[in-house]
Amino acid sequence: MIRHVKYKESAQNILEVLETDGAVIIDSLISEPIISKITDELRPYLDACPNGTNDFSGTSTKRVGALMARSVACRDLALHPLINDLCAKYLDEFSDGYQLNFTQAIEISPSETSQYLHRDRGVWGGYVNRKIETQFSTVWAMTDFTETNGATCLVPGSQIWDKDRVPSESEIAYAEMSAGSVLLYGGSILHGGGSNTTQSENRLGVFIHYCLSWLRQEENQYLSCQPEIAKELPSQLRELMGYSLVSPILGYFSPHDKKGVELVSPKHIFE
Repeated sequence: MIRHVKYKESAQNILEVLETDGAVIIDSLISEPIISKITDELRPYLDACPNGTNDFSGTSTKRVGALMARSVACRDLALHPLINDLCAKYLDEFSDGYQLNFTQAIEISPSETSQYLHRDRGVWGGYVNRKIETQFSTVWAMTDFTETNGATCLVPGSQIWDKDRVPSESEIAYAEMSAGSVLLYGGSILHGGGSNTTQSENRLGVFIHYCLSWLRQEENQYLSCQPEIAKELPSQLRELMGYSLVSPILGYFSPHDKKGVELVSPKHIFE
């Protein structure tokens, strides 16, 4: 079972559940008007998007990225104060900061089968020590998530398992939640998209993931949201996307068209 907490729960209590179980759901964190705005902003891209073509991406599933460029309301999700407070505390042990890693709207339609269980840390291969938590992930429910319409499957506790252990059917739980709720989980827990066995329900979620500031981002934020678009964003969001320095020098650039100007922070391109 995935445990649920109220949105007024303390950050400490939420993190305790996340550390123990590997996942937690915060109920009713955003309102219906916000859900409607996000859905309206993303619908043209979802309607134009083809379904996936393999077992991982699904054959009745649509995936739309570049959410910071395409959806004003999704920017607010990425900057949500509670989420960022939790993320900072969750990843603090392993890095001087964190960054936006991945943004995607995923819509699972009827007839979709279950995605195979995996750990998101796998995008960096097996090279990051298992003792290091790589990321903090959020799935915002734009529709109700149910076991029958494709709610995310997770294996609570598997974040500390041996990597070769295979879960039994009874160990798999479903992130059932109402629209407006958000699922939180780390990069080390086994999970996957659920199957949609309904006749007419589409399950829509907004996935906004964060990772350690020294890892390469899964979604290239600088191409997904190029400077001419990023310049219109809040500075806090630009820094979260990586238009900034981490530690003294990580992420600098040298302007190719200027002499005598070196080791510049990316934030200066917006000045």
